Amino acid sequence: MHLIIAEKHDAAKRIAQILAKTKPQTQRVAGVDAFRFDDKVVMGLSGHIVGVDYPADYNNWQKVDCKELIRAEIVVRPLQEKIIAALKTLGKEADQITIATDYDREGELIGVEALKIAKEANPRLLADRVRYSAIVKDEIINAFQNAGKVDFDLAASGEARQIIDLVWGAALTRYISLTSGKLGKEFLSVGRVQSPTLALIVDREREIQAFVPQAYWEIFADLEKELRVQHAEGRIWEKEKADKIIANLGPEGIIRSIETKPRIDKPPAPFDTTSFISAASGIGFSAANSMRIAEWLYTNGFISYPRTDNTVYPPSIDLRALTTLFTKGAFAEEAKKLLQGKMVPTRGKRSTTDHPPIYPTVPVEKSDLKDDQWKIYELVVRRFFATLAEQCVWDATSIKVDIGPEPFRASGARLIEAGWRYYYPYSKAEEHILPELKKGERLKVLGHVVEAKETQPPARFGQGKLIKIMDDLGLGTKSTRHDIISKLYARAYVQGNPMRPTNTAYAVVDTLQKYAPTITKPEMTQTLEQDMNRISERQIKEDEVIEESRVMLTSVFDELTQNQEGIGQSLKDGLRTDKIVGTCEKCGSELIIRRGHRGSRFIGCSGYPNCRFTLPLPRSGAVIVTEKMCEMHGMNHIRIINKGKRPWDLGCPHCNFLEWQARKAQMKDEPKKPQAKEAVKATAKANKAKPRAKAAGKSKGASLGDVPGIGPKTLEKLTAAGIKTAQDLARAKADLLAEKTGISSKKILAWQSAAKA
Repeated sequence: MHLIIAEKHDAAKRIAQILAKTKPQTQRVAGVDAFRFDDKVVMGLSGHIVGVDYPADYNNWQKVDCKELIRAEIVVRPLQEKIIAALKTLGKEADQITIATDYDREGELIGVEALKIAKEANPRLLADRVRYSAIVKDEIINAFQNAGKVDFDLAASGEARQIIDLVWGAALTRYISLTSGKLGKEFLSVGRVQSPTLALIVDREREIQAFVPQAYWEIFADLEKELRVQHAEGRIWEKEKADKIIANLGPEGIIRSIETKPRIDKPPAPFDTTSFISAASGIGFSAANSMRIAEWLYTNGFISYPRTDNTVYPPSIDLRALTTLFTKGAFAEEAKKLLQGKMVPTRGKRSTTDHPPIYPTVPVEKSDLKDDQWKIYELVVRRFFATLAEQCVWDATSIKVDIGPEPFRASGARLIEAGWRYYYPYSKAEEHILPELKKGERLKVLGHVVEAKETQPPARFGQGKLIKIMDDLGLGTKSTRHDIISKLYARAYVQGNPMRPTNTAYAVVDTLQKYAPTITKPEMTQTLEQDMNRISERQIKEDEVIEESRVMLTSVFDELTQNQEGIGQSLKDGLRTDKIVGTCEKCGSELIIRRGHRGSRFIGCSGYPNCRFTLPLPRSGAVIVTEKMCEMHGMNHIRIINKGKRPWDLGCPHCNFLEWQARKAQMKDEPKKPQAKEAVKATAKANKAKPRAKAAGKSKGASLGDVPGIGPKTLEKLTAAGIKTAQDLARAKADLLAEKTGISSKKILAWQSAAKA
């Protein structure tokens, strides 16, 4: 029997369907689905089925010296017991095994992990490797006809990354968390790539805060023929000079020169992972979400492999034939127009041989995909078309006008050939048409405007921009950068997009930059990334790179241990500010987020025990104190972040508590239908807070305020989304409403149940 191993279940199913002459049969092996046809069985993994870890003796943070972790034994632990059992069962039956996981460092390691397990069950297995960049018929068949050898060196570079990241992350995270007293679910994570990335965000925020705006003035004049011109000096830095220019202006302007020449916008380069994430960010997708959707599209055969550094199409792709596939369907008009041109592809700066740039593999109807999947798919299709299109050509006109002794200017642009912009509307450029003018023409001055402005601080990093900077600095890889950013959000180091660091981020970065600056700079991780690449190129051994990383980490710990007292105090001082919510209305002391003996969290007065004012908080999730302030109670609004879920904006904790109390009192006085009770329970579970209830509206046009669990703030969100009555709520699609409002679909379903009661 010939056993074929794919990286995921869906990929295995598609590969089996492509290779089989008839429909493959689904076979259940140790609780895992495999696909059998002829003498072949295709089985999908679930990413890594084993992982590196420390022995159980090292699990106790307080009893194990953090520095011991640097050279502690590393063991391999099973992560997917059922898949491992299925591999062993099928491995015993097989005489040949083909690794068909994704072709990159991580995919090679996943394949080698599976191969080792299968060979434990059957050492006589013959192994080979297929490599492909799209799960489509021609490419899969070609890959299996040209199978090669497993690349153990590439897998070794992936394993080196796993071990290095484990050692650095575990040792530093434990040290910083123990030193600061932040343990349990609120530990402070530190990482080889994560920390220099966080430092970039914090340093940018410091630039913004330290920025001193400088005043300047811009002068505009309005002339006949609806012509607005600006003073040629642009920004004028002295008010007196601006006043002098205004005093010099005469009653008419004279056209001194008119110059028109073509301006060319070159088509964009093909998508690599970094430019794809950046473009997806521009249409509202987070880095992690855009990659998740792209991977789904790839696995289902709609686009090529989305993890690539390549920006040059290889000759093996028949670009004209591929475009011809799109002459039917949603992009038929664009494809037909494109085929009439020269179709010379653009070339980016990077050319690699592992995978091509990201491109669409087959046409898909919009109705076959969810809205977010279609948006990403359409982005890939339109970028592909744009890279094959002609240049965009403009007529750019500049004019010079004298008003008295003062020089003014204006510029305009007329689109002559849309070129690639016809296919790619995401990169906007608007026409600005100037009126018909002649040199020497005199135009009456209708008025003037002096605009007082200030220079602006540098912008915060959006996710797309940060990914680009990480790429430029060699921080992480195309496969890991979006995960690093997700971790920064999950650990409550940053919030919003563009990203703003929390006080916790400041505390960690400030402390590390002061006492162990190596951790926050990109040079160290750059060196290790380069060495891991050298492993795959057979220039250095895996053990040598791991040892090099341990030596680096030892020197970092020497810095840390010499300054442990200062580090602890610095972290505690910085972290305390992230817990302050406001001022106690009873005694004027600070209100601080605290945790009780049994794990509960609350806001308590720092004047305790003299003042016992408290407010409850949800038990789970990272608590973020936002900048938004409640005018009534003088308290900062709270946001709760749970991994894998939408952030929950709790709002002012005091307002939230009073609202809950009012609803609780009303519950005692009003009868509740069973359905309403269940809805209240569901809402409470979703909120992870105390239940709020109100009798459901009985009439079809009942007010939203009568639905259990809907308070004033939620009412505003629903009304803005077009939900005005309980009947509107009951009829709405929960998932779509969740997207519009940011409210979890679970809550909405609970409210809908109550609204129908």
